[in-house]
Amino acid sequence: MNPNIYDLRRRGFIGFLLLSIVVVSVFLLYSDSLVNDLSEQERERMQIWADATRELVNPPSTDNHSGANVDFLLSIIERNRTIPVLLTDDAGEIIMQRNFSLPEPVDSLSLFSLSETNRKFLTEKLSELRNTQNVIEIDMGEAGKQWLYYEDSKVLKSLSFYPYVQLLVLLAFVLIVYYAVSSTKRAEQNKVWVGLSKETAHQLGTPISSLMAWMELLEESGVSPETVAEMNKDVKRLSTIASRFSKIGSRPSMEPYNINDIVEHAADYMATRISRRISLTVEPWPEALIVTLSPPLTEWVMENLIKNAVDAMEGSGSISITIRPEKAKALIEISDTGKGIARKNQKAIFNPGFTTKSRGWGLGLTLTKRIIEEYHGGLIYVKKSEIGVGTTFAIELPLADK
Repeated sequence: MNPNIYDLRRRGFIGFLLLSIVVVSVFLLYSDSLVNDLSEQERERMQIWADATRELVNPPSTDNHSGANVDFLLSIIERNRTIPVLLTDDAGEIIMQRNFSLPEPVDSLSLFSLSETNRKFLTEKLSELRNTQNVIEIDMGEAGKQWLYYEDSKVLKSLSFYPYVQLLVLLAFVLIVYYAVSSTKRAEQNKVWVGLSKETAHQLGTPISSLMAWMELLEESGVSPETVAEMNKDVKRLSTIASRFSKIGSRPSMEPYNINDIVEHAADYMATRISRRISLTVEPWPEALIVTLSPPLTEWVMENLIKNAVDAMEGSGSISITIRPEKAKALIEISDTGKGIARKNQKAIFNPGFTTKSRGWGLGLTLTKRIIEEYHGGLIYVKKSEIGVGTTFAIELPLADK
C-alpha cells in the first residue's frame, strides 16, 4: 500500500476539521445575531416601559384623554411579565421591582412588605445591574430622574446558551459515531487478520508434513547427514512460523520467563542469518527480569524488529539491543544505524499496509504491535529516530509479580 494514502487521509482529516470549524463558526455567528436582535427588542420594550412610567408621573393636560391614557400606560406596565425590572429614584433607592424570583415568597409587590432577605437580594441585584448596559434613564421633569435597570429575560438567557448546548450535543454525537465506526472497522480488521493468519498456517501445514516425510527418505537414501541436518533446521523453522500464525486470534499460552533469555535466543538465531558487515549486540540486565509471555510470539517480535533494522541499514551498520527494568516494566530498546524514519511516519508505520520499502506488504510492524499490546499488555513505539542517523524502537512489558 502506498504511504501517500496515509498522507491523503491526514490531509482529509485536516480539511474536515477546518470545514467543521467554519460551519460551527457560521452557526455561532448566526446564533449570536439572533441573540443581539432579541436583546435589542427587549431594550426597546424597556424603553416603552420607561416612557409609560414617565407619562404616568407627568400626565398630559388634556382632561378628556387622561383616563384612557392612564389605562393604556398601566396596561403597558402590566404586560411585562418576563423581563425582571428594578426602578430606582434619583438617590439610587429602589422604588419598584417586577418579575424577580425572590428567595422568599411575597404577598404583594409593595417594597414595604418585603422581608430582609428579599431586600438584600434586590440590593445585590441592583449592584450587579449597575455594571451592565441594561439601564435606561427616565427624565421625570420637575420630579427629577429615575433609573430603570433590567435583566435579560429567561428566553434570551436560554437562547444565549443554546448554541453551546447544541455544539456539545453535536460533538457528543460525532464522538459516538466515530467510536462506533472505529470499533466496527477494528472488529472487521481483526477478523481479516485472524482469518489470514489461520489460513496461512493451514496452507503451510500440508507441505511441511510432506517435507518431513521427504527428509526421512533423503536420510535413508544416503544423503549427507550434514545436508539433512541443515534442511531439517529449515523445516523446523517453517513449522515454527506456521505455529506462530496459528496462534493469531486465539489466546496464546502465557508463562513467566526471563526476558533476557528470550531476547538473546532470538538475537542468536538472527545473528547467523544477517550480513557479517552488520554488528548485532545484546546487553542483557544482570539479574533475571521475569515477564509473563508467549516465547514463540515474543521471539517473532524481536526477529521482525531486527530484520527491519537490517533492511534499514542496507548491508552494513550496527544493531544494539539493551534490556533493563523501568518501574514495574521491562524495557527493551532496539537501536540501529539505518536511514531513520521521518517524524510524520513514526506512528503510521504500525498501520496495516504502510511500508516505505519498494517490496513488502507492510504487515510486520502491525503484527508486532498487536502481539505486544493486545496479547502481552505492553507497549511498542518509536523512541527516537533521525534521518541518516538511525532509529530506536522501545518495547515495554509488565514485569510479573514476584
